[in-house]
Amino acid sequence: MPSAVPKGKTAAVRLPAGSASGVDGFEGIVDDYQRRLYGFALRMTGNREDAEEIVQDAFVRAYRALGKMSQQQRDELRLQPWLYTITLNVTRNRLRSKRPASVALDALADPDALLRESNEAPPQPEAIVERNAEVALVEQALMQLPMHLRAAATLRFIEGRSHPEIAEILNQPIGTVKSHVHRAVRILRRILGPQIGRFTNEGGPAHALS
Repeated sequence: MPSAVPKGKTAAVRLPAGSASGVDGFEGIVDDYQRRLYGFALRMTGNREDAEEIVQDAFVRAYRALGKMSQQQRDELRLQPWLYTITLNVTRNRLRSKRPASVALDALADPDALLRESNEAPPQPEAIVERNAEVALVEQALMQLPMHLRAAATLRFIEGRSHPEIAEILNQPIGTVKSHVHRAVRILRRILGPQIGRFTNEGGPAHALS
């Protein structure tokens, strides 16, 4: 599924002093993962400022943790799920002290995102606007889920992760992940109501909800 993260909206991550030499290649890790982790944090919080601060904190924690690992531990580390886990933990801590966010559709929407990962001819402007609105509606509905269901559903339907990958990120049994995803789908169907039929065509933002 295409990202709906606003292009060019992520703030530069401020690494601890000496990061280039302290953890070899860490700046490359930031370049590779900053945008997608920001997108995940944004979908979990619905707030751009929170998402930027969460990603900043997550990278600092990752840098410090990597600095304490042996080379063998780094070599065996599954970097992507590990970074998602750190980001999710920071997000949980932050949201515990905040009220639920009120999310505007344009806080998550990005028409350009619908073109970035497609090899097909660019769609007409009307189609871009309609598709983007559908993505935003689904993401807004996700914000109404409890945290544990929102995390599972976001990873499954927005990030496109498999159940084993989600289980690794959330540190939960696969059976628990499947149960949470199933419960999230039931709630999302109630939230979206009759509109969900428009989102279940092949390639649509919520085709996995059908």
